Amino acid sequence: MTDTMVTDAVARARDWIAGDPDPVTRSEMQRLLDAGDTDEIADRMAGTIAFGTAGLRGRVEAGSNRMNRATVIRATKGLADYLNGRDDARSNTPVVVGYDARLSSRQFTEDTVGVLAAAGIPVVMFDEFVPTPLVAYAALQYGARAAIVVTASHNPPADNGYKVYDRNGAQIIPPVDGLISAAIDAAPVANEIPIAATDHDLVSIAPMTVFDDYLDDMVAIRTPAENAPDVTVAYSAMHGVGGRFIIEALNHFGYRDVHVVPEQFDPDGTFPTVAFPNPEEPGAMDLLLRTAAACGADVALANDPDADRLAVAVYDGSGWTPLTGNQIGWILGDYLLSHSDQTDPFVGMSIVSSPLLNTIAEANGAQCRSTLTGFKWIWNAALDHDATGDSFLFGYEEALGYSVGPAVRDKDGLSAAVVMVDLVARLKGEGTTLSEHLARLGERYGRWVSLQRSVKRPGADGADEIAAMMDRLRATPPGALSGVSIVAVKDFAVGADERPRYLPASNLVELSLGDRGRVLVRPSGTEPKLKIYVDLAATPGETLDEAEEKAHLVASDMVACIDSG
Repeated sequence: MTDTMVTDAVARARDWIAGDPDPVTRSEMQRLLDAGDTDEIADRMAGTIAFGTAGLRGRVEAGSNRMNRATVIRATKGLADYLNGRDDARSNTPVVVGYDARLSSRQFTEDTVGVLAAAGIPVVMFDEFVPTPLVAYAALQYGARAAIVVTASHNPPADNGYKVYDRNGAQIIPPVDGLISAAIDAAPVANEIPIAATDHDLVSIAPMTVFDDYLDDMVAIRTPAENAPDVTVAYSAMHGVGGRFIIEALNHFGYRDVHVVPEQFDPDGTFPTVAFPNPEEPGAMDLLLRTAAACGADVALANDPDADRLAVAVYDGSGWTPLTGNQIGWILGDYLLSHSDQTDPFVGMSIVSSPLLNTIAEANGAQCRSTLTGFKWIWNAALDHDATGDSFLFGYEEALGYSVGPAVRDKDGLSAAVVMVDLVARLKGEGTTLSEHLARLGERYGRWVSLQRSVKRPGADGADEIAAMMDRLRATPPGALSGVSIVAVKDFAVGADERPRYLPASNLVELSLGDRGRVLVRPSGTEPKLKIYVDLAATPGETLDEAEEKAHLVASDMVACIDSG
């Protein structure tokens, strides 16, 4: 950094301290100044956190580019100002607020509720940590003008986040996110923003009977087999909030033989058994697989810490293996479509999910819509299809996100788990397993492999490095990857006027491999990394293992191509 850049970062850090209401983070930033750690200061003061794929999300530390009380207070002030300037500002409809079990979540929630109440906005607050999908469900039940969940979902333990839903029950999209961001930028420093106590007259507590209503609404999406046999389920809450809710849901529908991973069942924001509480991460499901083997489970399930995602593992005859997010999507999509009596069901998926769901939908007389990454786009596409949302049947993202039925306008790891167990019970009654069923789906619809690679770039220069990699890819795309020809390149940063609104301009590049599949490249919306998605169809006579090996080679070539600068 130049001397001017250092001076500017230090000045911004001092200004930030002056506006921070939290003595803990004020002291933290002051220690960095006293130590002369200008690189760290510059990183923490490099702008502000912007709304990404899932709202605000980042490491909990001092600084404008971090999650902390000052960030949350100013974000809520901006949201309150936006809501108070909207056409429904005079209504008594509330904002619903919930939170997960991360260490800072309760404090951030009290700040959120206090700022809203001080701004004259009624609030319905969950007074204990709850799954994210239950907050999204409550938002619809209360006819809320907005909803907020303080959660970092499956991010590392040091992170937290702030997720915002619009009055339609789905997550915010443009132009609303831009209007809120502008209002946040215009908000005063945090210690000048009024904060009411959580016992304010405008604050009411959400009754946990909301979950009973949620279970009642789940009945409409279930198609359980008659006289299905009992099934044995192994389950991990991944130290998150899903545990007691998933047990109650499964028990409610007759599934009582549930064996939990005791070390991971109780909510614990320190996540003591996993470095990264994401079921997709290597090793995160080891305790669950061990439990499944010990109890002779028919299926193993895990939620992420806020229970909006679902991981599934199966016994394949030699051991327990986690399914990929795409495999789970194929299984749920086929099951719901093949048992639905809807005449025009909505089925959707993120564009980075496997193309196979298109084939499954077509074979069952439905159309599948592809959207940008994020359930905010899937559900807004569904509402474009049907303004009531009632025709929504299924949507998924390859990152273990699934939405079944119209009751929750976001991904929901609870209802997806119940539907998955319904299918396992049905299959068991037919004398087959989930692993065998997946193989049959491949024979019926086509055999595909999907995998992901990441190129991480943390630090103050990370965003610039990721942008440079995307620029190189656009300027000089490869002609082939591991011998597989690229037949077309599509840049989603352009041409948005010719696409539906759920496929707006985006920093995403698609490399078509023709009949063999495709490769997509985009920056992550929640972490400092570039993500590469490979979907490859197995050729006739090629085994799935051979197709997977080829996909790994394609991915390696793609990494080498974009990381060569």
